[in-house]
Amino acid sequence: MKKNKIRLEISRVEPSKTSTHGYVLTLAEESTKKSKRRILRIIIGAFEAQSIVIAIENLKTSRPLTHELFKNFALALNVNISEIIINKFIEGVFYSLIIFNDGVNNYEIDSRTSDAIALALRFNAQIYTYEEILEAAGEPEEILEIDNNESNEKQVEDNEENLYKSISVEQLQKMLDEAVENENYELASKLRDEINKRK
Repeated sequence: MKKNKIRLEISRVEPSKTSTHGYVLTLAEESTKKSKRRILRIIIGAFEAQSIVIAIENLKTSRPLTHELFKNFALALNVNISEIIINKFIEGVFYSLIIFNDGVNNYEIDSRTSDAIALALRFNAQIYTYEEILEAAGEPEEILEIDNNESNEKQVEDNEENLYKSISVEQLQKMLDEAVENENYELASKLRDEINKRK
């Protein structure tokens, strides 16, 4: 029996409060009529978090990272990833399939979920899961908490914006390069936005 796929979108990537070197990747159901969407929280490593955020923010690196190298290799062989599916949840671990084709045939391979999502972003591929996964591991989205955080962060954002205006584009670019190198993704995103405003 064919399972119905549920589309997911990336909500956030943030440091884990329970794992010293880990990050939490939060995926949410695509917008629905429900008052609260369900989310999946997936613990991933620092390298994978960096790769995912770089793809989300469209940051440029001086040399290709592993997932960029994989994409370049795949495209050179006319291979394209069409979608990824989070298809299993066993003992707290998420498993995923990468669905790809060579222009003639479709294939699927097993993958760590963090790698699958990092590649999906680079191929503009859809991210899916099944209802049984959301039932087993899903949580309600904390909309109220997000709204409260946004109001508290507004003053901080205004102060940072005024600070960036006093810095040259050249210096902002140096700060951006250092932020990416130090895996400070939030700062890198803000610096990139300020640089884009100046162009």
